[in-house]
Amino acid sequence: VLDSQTLLYIAGNQLVLLVMKTKYQSYLRSSSGGGIGVITVHPSKQYFAVGEKGRKPNIIIYEYPSLRPYRILRGGTEEAYTFADFNHSGTLLASVGSSPDYMLTVWDWKQEKIVLRSKAFSQDVYKVTFSLENEEQLTTSGTGHIKFWKMAHTFTGLKLQGALGRFGKTAVTDIVGYVELPDGKVISGSEWGNLLLWEGGLIKVELCRTGRRPCHSGPVNQLVLDEGELVTAGGDGYVRVWDFETIDTADSVDDTGLLEMEHMNELLVGKNVNLSFMMKIHDHGQPVWYAQDSNGAIWKLDLTFSNVTHDPECLFTFHSGKIEAMDVSPVTYLMATTALDRSVRIYDFISNCLLTEIKFKQGGTALTWAPRVVSLPYCSLIAVGFEDGVVRIIEIYDPQGLTIIAGRMNIKKAEMRLKQAFKPHTTVVTALAYERNGEVLATGSKDKTVFFFTVEDKYEPIGFIDVPGPVQALQWSPPSHAQSMLLVLCENGFALEVLGPMLGEQDTVSTYQIKDLPRRYFHFCSIKSRIKREEEIERREKKKQEKEKARLEWIKKQEEMGKEVEEEPEEEPEKEEPLPPLYTPEEPSPILCGFYSAPGKFWLSLGGYDSGFLYHCSFSSNDQQEDPENRQDEPFEVVPMEYTDDNPIQRISFCISKLLMFCGMKDGAVRVYPLQDKELSVDTVDRYWSFNIHDNDYGQIQGIYSSYDDRFLVTCGADGNIFTFTILSPEDIQKELRAKVPSPRVKLEKEKAAEDIEDPSAYSIENAKKKKEYDQIMKAAEDKKNEKRQKLAALKQEFLHLLQKNMELPKHMQLLREQFEMDHRICEEMNRQTAQRIQQVQKELAWEQEKHQIGLQKLQSRFRDTLEFDTVVVHAMGSNHQVSTYRLLAISEKYYKVKKQGQAGKKRVTKYDWKGKEWGGQPQASGGITEEEMEVEKLKKKTQSQTAAAHLLENQLEKIRKMVEKADKAKAKIMQRKNEWEELLKSKPSDNYENPKDIQEIKMAQENMGDFKLKTATNYKIPEHMRMNAEKKKMQLASLEVVIHEKKLNMNKWIISLRDLKVAIIEEINCLVQELKSIQSALDPSEQLPVPPIPQLHPEEIPEKKFQYDNEILQKFKHEQDQKTRLSEQVGESSSFGLFRTSFFRSPSLKEMDISARTSSVRSMRTASSVVSVQPRVFEIEKAEPTEMDQDTLKKERIKNIYLQETLIKRINELMVTFDAELRLLRHQKLKLDMQMKCADLRHITWFEELLLLKNFEKHEDILQERVNSLISEEEGMQWKLNNYLAQMEEKKSEIAKLQEREKALYATFQASLGENNNFASFLTKVLKKKIRRVKKKETEGEADEEEESEEESDDESSFESDEEDSGSEDEVFDDSVCPKNCDEALFENTLQLREKRLDIEEALAEEKKVIDNLRKEYDALAKKVKVVEASLDTAEGALEAYQREKQQRVNELHVVVPLKLHQVEYLVNGELPSDFCQALVFTNQSLEYLQQRIMVLQHEKTDQRELYKKAREQHKQLIRDRREMEIRIEQNCNQLMMTKFGRVVNLEALQTLSINTNLEELKVKIMEKEQLQAQELKMWEEKILEQRQCLMMKMKENTSKLQQMNRFCLERQGLETNSHLFLFQQGAEFQGPQKADLQDRERLIMLVQLQAQEAEVLKEEITLLRRKDGPNIKPQQRLKPLL
Repeated sequence: VLDSQTLLYIAGNQLVLLVMKTKYQSYLRSSSGGGIGVITVHPSKQYFAVGEKGRKPNIIIYEYPSLRPYRILRGGTEEAYTFADFNHSGTLLASVGSSPDYMLTVWDWKQEKIVLRSKAFSQDVYKVTFSLENEEQLTTSGTGHIKFWKMAHTFTGLKLQGALGRFGKTAVTDIVGYVELPDGKVISGSEWGNLLLWEGGLIKVELCRTGRRPCHSGPVNQLVLDEGELVTAGGDGYVRVWDFETIDTADSVDDTGLLEMEHMNELLVGKNVNLSFMMKIHDHGQPVWYAQDSNGAIWKLDLTFSNVTHDPECLFTFHSGKIEAMDVSPVTYLMATTALDRSVRIYDFISNCLLTEIKFKQGGTALTWAPRVVSLPYCSLIAVGFEDGVVRIIEIYDPQGLTIIAGRMNIKKAEMRLKQAFKPHTTVVTALAYERNGEVLATGSKDKTVFFFTVEDKYEPIGFIDVPGPVQALQWSPPSHAQSMLLVLCENGFALEVLGPMLGEQDTVSTYQIKDLPRRYFHFCSIKSRIKREEEIERREKKKQEKEKARLEWIKKQEEMGKEVEEEPEEEPEKEEPLPPLYTPEEPSPILCGFYSAPGKFWLSLGGYDSGFLYHCSFSSNDQQEDPENRQDEPFEVVPMEYTDDNPIQRISFCISKLLMFCGMKDGAVRVYPLQDKELSVDTVDRYWSFNIHDNDYGQIQGIYSSYDDRFLVTCGADGNIFTFTILSPEDIQKELRAKVPSPRVKLEKEKAAEDIEDPSAYSIENAKKKKEYDQIMKAAEDKKNEKRQKLAALKQEFLHLLQKNMELPKHMQLLREQFEMDHRICEEMNRQTAQRIQQVQKELAWEQEKHQIGLQKLQSRFRDTLEFDTVVVHAMGSNHQVSTYRLLAISEKYYKVKKQGQAGKKRVTKYDWKGKEWGGQPQASGGITEEEMEVEKLKKKTQSQTAAAHLLENQLEKIRKMVEKADKAKAKIMQRKNEWEELLKSKPSDNYENPKDIQEIKMAQENMGDFKLKTATNYKIPEHMRMNAEKKKMQLASLEVVIHEKKLNMNKWIISLRDLKVAIIEEINCLVQELKSIQSALDPSEQLPVPPIPQLHPEEIPEKKFQYDNEILQKFKHEQDQKTRLSEQVGESSSFGLFRTSFFRSPSLKEMDISARTSSVRSMRTASSVVSVQPRVFEIEKAEPTEMDQDTLKKERIKNIYLQETLIKRINELMVTFDAELRLLRHQKLKLDMQMKCADLRHITWFEELLLLKNFEKHEDILQERVNSLISEEEGMQWKLNNYLAQMEEKKSEIAKLQEREKALYATFQASLGENNNFASFLTKVLKKKIRRVKKKETEGEADEEEESEEESDDESSFESDEEDSGSEDEVFDDSVCPKNCDEALFENTLQLREKRLDIEEALAEEKKVIDNLRKEYDALAKKVKVVEASLDTAEGALEAYQREKQQRVNELHVVVPLKLHQVEYLVNGELPSDFCQALVFTNQSLEYLQQRIMVLQHEKTDQRELYKKAREQHKQLIRDRREMEIRIEQNCNQLMMTKFGRVVNLEALQTLSINTNLEELKVKIMEKEQLQAQELKMWEEKILEQRQCLMMKMKENTSKLQQMNRFCLERQGLETNSHLFLFQQGAEFQGPQKADLQDRERLIMLVQLQAQEAEVLKEEITLLRRKDGPNIKPQQRLKPLL
C-alpha cells in the first residue's frame, strides 16, 4: 500500500499501481525483462523497491509518485529476489534471494553498497524483516526453519551471525508468518494453525485455543502487532485478535509445551478464503485493512469490532492460479475464461472489469465461444470443458432485458446460466471446436477420444472416435477447403484428419463408437538433429570457401605487386571435429499447437527436443490400412524460429485479416509476426515484435486471441494474469467503444434450469449406454433364471406330494425310497458331477484357503501366541463373588536378561577418582651397590698369593672388608633411623589434617543420617549413585515390568488352580448327585430331600473354548455371514450402483446341502443314542408280600439311605462352602494385589515419563559427559607424565648426588695422596682444578669432533676448595704438562689422572643438570597445561552439574501419584483438610520418628564428644610436657656417656661414618700391591745383581788371571822391551816410550769398574728405600749408559 488510495502489486512482468477510487491502473515494466520477484515500500512512502528476476538481477528504488528510478542495487543474488524489507528508520534494506544461493544481503541503499551478506539457509526462504526495536537484529523464515540474525561487531569488523531456531519436541513446520515482539521474542505461525513463541532460539511455548483446538484451521500466514494486540490471518479465512500481554508472558504448564488461551475477537472474511497478507492504512482518520486472498481476491476489512463494524468487502476478484482456457466473443469486446478454481468468468476487456462469473463443482480446462452461425443473432453461447469430462453449454445474457420482478435488486451487467450439461469423456476435456458451419461440436480429452455432437437447441451425441494419444488441440478446416475436416493433434506426436460425421449416419444402438469414419494419420518423426547436422556441414563448407577466396585474393595482390608467388605445397587437411550425431528422442516430443495451411497440409509447433522450428507437414493419401504406431512421417518444410530452442511456441493465432500471426511463448512473451503475402515462410518470420508481459518462470501463454475487429489483442497466462493490447494506434480507436452484453432470449426467465452433472463419478455418455445395455442383458438372464426356478419348485412340490401319499399307504403297500429312483445311474452321475464341482471349487478356492489360513496364523501369532494368560473369571458356587485373572502378555526374554544384569548403569568418572590411584610408573630408589663396594668386591675376587706379602695383603683385605662392613652397617643403621624418623614425621598429621575414615563417616552421616534435602531445593546436589540416565531408567522399567509380571503370573496360577479345583469339585458333586439320586430312588418321595443344584462352569471360566470349533459352529457362522451378505446386497441394490457390478446371489451347492443334512441326521442319532444310554434297564419282577425280616431289613436300609442322603447333601454343601471360602480368600488377596498393581502402574507411568524426559536430555548429557571424561583422561595422562618427570628428576638428582660423592671422594683421595706438609700442594691443587679443553669422539662415526670447553664447576664443590684457591689469579701462567723440579713424578701423574676423573665427573654433572633443567622446563610447561585442563574440567563438570540440576528440575515437574488413606494425612489447616496440598510433603511416619529420636541422640552424642574432646586436649598437653622432659633427660644421658667415653661431646654419626675412609684404604691396598710388585721386582733385580756379581767375579777372576798373565806378559815384554830397547835404542828413537793404544784400553777399563760400583750403590739405595713402609718418595735418576 503506497497511500490510502493506491495499491501496488505485481502482474507478470509488470508492476501495477491501482487507484482504488477510479480503478485507474498505471504500469511499470520490468527493466530487465526477466520478471519481478518482490516489492516493498519505504516507511516514508516516498520510495519503493522492486527486486527483479533473471541472471544477476537488480533491485531498483523508485521515487513516488514520480516513478523515476532513484537507486540501483547490484550483485545481491544469482537468480531472483524473494523478499525485501526496509528497517524502521529506512536507512537499510534487507533482501533475500532464491535458489541456488539463498543469499541474505543488507544494503545501505542510498549509497548503493552492500553492508553485510550471508547465506540465509539451504532451502527456500519466504520472508526477512528487521526488528522494530533493535535494527541490528533480523529474522528470516521459510521451508522448515526460522533463523535469528544479529549484526555483531568482531575483531574483523561487522559480521552477520545467524542462529537457527530449534523446534525441540515440536514438529518441524514451514513458517510463513511471524512478528518480532518488543522484548526480543518472536511469535510465528505453523502449518497446523498454532502459534509458536520463540525465545533464545528455542520454542518457549506453543499457543492453542481451549480444548487444544488450533488457533487457525490451517497455516497462519501473517501476524501483525497493532496497538497492543496481536492480529493473525490464517488460511481458514479468519482474522483473530489476541491479547499481547498474555502471549508475551506465556509459559508452558506441562510437558506438552501447549498453553491454551482464547482470542479476544475474530472476523470470518468468507468461506474458501485463504488470507495471505494484510496491510493497515488510515483513510480519513479511520483504520482500514486491505487483505490479499490467495484464492483470487482483495478484501477491505474493518477490524474495529464495534457496533458499527462493516462487513468484509470484496474489492476485486480474480482467478486463483493458472488460467486454463480463454476465448473472445465473435461480435463484441467480451472474453470468457476458466480455470481450475471451478469458475467461468466473463470480462469486458474494454473497461477492464469483470461482468459475471459462475461456479461449478469441478475446475474448467477448455473453453470456446460459439461462432455466429450457432447462436445468431445473440452469440451468447460458450462451451466449457471440465476436468471430470463434463462439457457444459453456458448462455450469457443481459439481465436488464428480462421482465422486471418486484423486489429484485442489484441487477448485474451480465449473468450466465447453464443451458445444457453432458459428459462425453471420463477424464479431462482438453479441446473444444465448432465446425465451420456451426453444425457439429467436437470435444477432445486425455482419454484418447474425440466426441461429436450435433449443434441444435439441444446438443445430441453423434459418436466418438479413438485417437492414438491424448488430445492436445482440435481445429476444423477453414471455409476455403472443400470438405469439412477435423485436425486432431495429440500430445504424443500424432496428428490425424477425420471427416466430419453427420447425425443419423451411425448405428448408436449398442455404442457411440464410429469405426468406419475416414481418417488419415501423421506420426511426427524428429528431424532436428539432421537439420543441425546439415547446418554444420553448410557452415564448414562456407568456411572453406571463404578461406579459399581469401587465399586467391592474396595471390592476386601479390601478382599485382610484381612479386612471384611460389606454388605452395598442398597443406594437409585439418582434422575436423566429428559431425553432430543423428538423434531421435526416446519419448516423442509433445505437439503444442498447430493449424491448417492447405487441404491435407498443416503447421506444427513442438516442445521438448524438437522445439525451435515450425514444421510444415502433410497427410499421405494411401495410409488407410497402415498401423499408425508404425508410421514415421517427416515434415516437408521447416521454418526456424529465433530463440525458441528452450522457449517453444505454446499458442498460435491469427488476426481476422490473416496479416498478423500472434505467438504465445513458454516464457510468457508475446510475439507478433507480420505476414505480407499471407503465407508462412522463412522470410516472413525473420522480423517480429516481442514483448515480455507474463511471468518468465510460470507464466506461459495459455491463450492469445484478437478481438472480432482486430483492434485488440488479449492474452492469458499460467500466472493468472490477463493482458489486453491495442493493435491499432490510439487515434484509430474511437473512445466510445464499449462491450455489449447479448440480450436474453424471449421467455428466458420462464425456462426451467438445466440439470447439471455434479457427481464426478457419473457415467459418461458411452458408459451409460453400455451400462444400459448390460442391465437389459442381466435382466433377461434373471428372468430366465426365475422361470427355471419356478419350474423346479413346482416339480419339487409334486414330488413331495407323492412322498406324502406313499407314507399314507399301508406299510406293505408303501414303496421304498430307492424305488423312487427311476435310474440309479442318474444319482451316480449327479454325485460324480457334484464331486467334480467340489474338486473344482476346492481348486478355485485353494488360494483363498491358503490366504485365510495364513491370515489366521498371523492373527494367532499377533494376538494369541503373545498372550500368556487370558482373562478367566471364576465364580463362586453359592454367592455372587467372583475373581478374575490378569490378561497377561508373555514378557520378552530381554527383560529377564536386564534383571540379571543388575542395576549397573553408566557411571560417571570424576576428576577425583584418579587421585587415590597409585602410579605404576613411580621411580624407586636404586638398589645397586656403590662404586666403592664394587671395587672392594673386585679386591675380594683377586687371586691370593701364597707368599708372606700375599698373606699380609689378604689379612689387610679382610681387615678392610670387616671395616667396610662395619661402616656400612653403621650407615645402614643411621639411614634406617633417619627413614624411620622421616616416616614417623610424615605420618604426623598436620594441623588441618582430617582422618579420611572420619570424612567418609561424616559424609555417610550427612547423606543417610537424617539430612533430608528436598530435590526441589536450589542447593540440592545429586549424589553420584542417585544420578539417573536413560539406560538406568530403562533397566528400572524392565525390572518393574518383570516384578509386575511375576506377581500377576503367580496370582493367575492361583486362580487357575482354583478353577481346576472347581472343575474337580463339580465332577465330584456330579458323582455325589448320581449316588444321591440312586439312594433317593429307594426312599419314599416324602423322605426325599431336595437335591442341591449342580454348579455349572460359566463361559468366562473356560475362555479357551472360544477358539475350539467344530462343523456345526462353522455352519452356523456361515449361515450368519450369508444373512449379512444378503442384507448388504439388498441395501446395495436399493442405493446407487457402480460401474459394471456383476455380483450375484450365491445359492448353496448340493454338496453343502448334503453335508448339512448329514450333519443334522448324525446329530439326531447321537442324541437318540445318548438318551437310550442314559435310560436304565427296567426288569419286570412280580411283586410279593414282604415278611417281617424283610420289613426290618427295609427299615434299616431306609434309615441307612436317609443317613447317606443327609451325608451326601452335607458333603455337597461342604464342598461348595469350602470352595466359596477359598475363592473369597483369594479374592481378598487379589484386591490387595490390584492395589499394588495400580501403584506399580502409576510408578510405571511416572518412570516412563521420566524416561522420555531423560531421552531428551541424554544426547546433550552424553556430550557433556564425554567432554568431562576426555578431560579427565587427558588430565590423568598429563599427571602421569608429571609424575614421570618427577621420578626422572629424582633419579637424576640421586645420580648427581652420587657424582658429587664421587667428586668428594676424589678430592679426599687427592688430599690423602698429598700427605702432610707437601711443598707442591698448591701447585698440584691448581693442576687438579685447572680447566682444560677436552676432545670428545662421536661413537657413531668415530671421527673427531670439535673441541668443547668444560661446563662450569659444580656448585657443591669439595669442601677442600678454599676461598683463597677460588680467588686465585686466573692470569697466573704455569705449565701443567711438566713435572716441576724436586716434585714426585708419580704424585704428579696421579694428580693428572685425578684431574681427568674430575673432568669426567664434572661433564657428567653438567649433562645431568642439563637433563634436569630440560625436565624441569617440560614439567613447568606441562603443569601449566594441567592447570588449564583442570580449569576446563571444572568448567565442564560445572556445566554437567548444572545440566543435572536442570534435568532434576524437569523431572521434579512431573506429577507423581502417591495414594494415601485419610488417617495417613496429618496436614491440617484450622483442624481441617485443606483443598490444596501443593505445600504438603509426603514423608513416612517411621522416618519422622527416627528423625525426632535422632535429635535426642545427636544432643547426647554432642555432649559426649565435648567431654571426650576435653579429655583428649588435657591428655595432649600432658604428652607434650612429658615429651619435652624426656628429650632433656635423653640429651643429658647421651652427653654424659660421650664425655665418659670420648672426653668430649662428639657427633656419633660422623664418628661412625668416618671410622673408615674407603678411598684411603683403597690407596693403601694399592700401595701394598705396588710394594709387593716392587718387592718381587727388587728380588728379581737382586737375583740379577747377584748373577751379575757372580759374572763380575768370574770376569774379575778372569781379568785378574789375564792381568796376572798380562803382568807376566808385561814382565816378559818388559824384559823383551829392555832387550829390544837396547836394540831399538840402538836402531832409532821412534820406537821409544809406551804405546798409545794400550793406554786407552786401560783407562776405559778403569772407568767401567767405577761405573759399575756407582750402579751397585744406587741399587742398594733403591732397595733400602723400597723396603721402607711409606713407599718410594724419591725422584728416579737416569741410568748411565754403559760406555761400550
